[in-house]
Amino acid sequence: MTPNRRVTFFHSPNTRSTGARILLEELGADYQLHALNMKAGEQRGPAYLAINPMGKVPAIRHGEALITEQVAVFLYLADLYQDAGLAPALDDPLRGPYLRWMVYYGSCFEPAVVDRAQKHPPAAPSTCPYGDFDTMLTTLTSQLAKGPYILGEKFSAADVLWGTALTWTTAFQLVPMSPLIQAYIDRVNARPAAQRVKALDAELAAQHASQIAAKA
Repeated sequence: MTPNRRVTFFHSPNTRSTGARILLEELGADYQLHALNMKAGEQRGPAYLAINPMGKVPAIRHGEALITEQVAVFLYLADLYQDAGLAPALDDPLRGPYLRWMVYYGSCFEPAVVDRAQKHPPAAPSTCPYGDFDTMLTTLTSQLAKGPYILGEKFSAADVLWGTALTWTTAFQLVPMSPLIQAYIDRVNARPAAQRVKALDAELAAQHASQIAAKA
């Protein structure tokens, strides 16, 4: 019996859930899109707060399972669609490095970027979850330099996560651009799934803008 792998995907364009939509497309996943107009505040309505009390996207529902938090969504989807080859299997030597770089995003990269963006004074390395910004970024770029992907020759769900994260953070000058990062971003964003979602999200964002204009 073939398991039901259809998921409901809670998404809003031009947010961090864009990466999750790219991953769904990369996986060839069967998903139902539940779009939220965040500019209209739909993410703060009771219906969505019942899904994620944080009012954040992405989120997915698969059967009775509800998954929030970006990295958890990526890990769940890539394992659910293991046959797509974007998550190393448990007995694959790359499984550990894959988990390391997936978790590094939420445990080190994002906290460091937020602190830098909000101009928080640096904490002592002994009390800071990521040590310091420069070490955090050098650790990441040293891994990217081994390329072409974060696991070397193998493209994985981790590259969807990091490709979209670096696209946004460099665009807003939260992370300094370099030839290495630019080449990595270009490599990931040139993939058909990323290009497809770029067009789909532009169309969805235009629809949301029209909805707001119609109510004005």
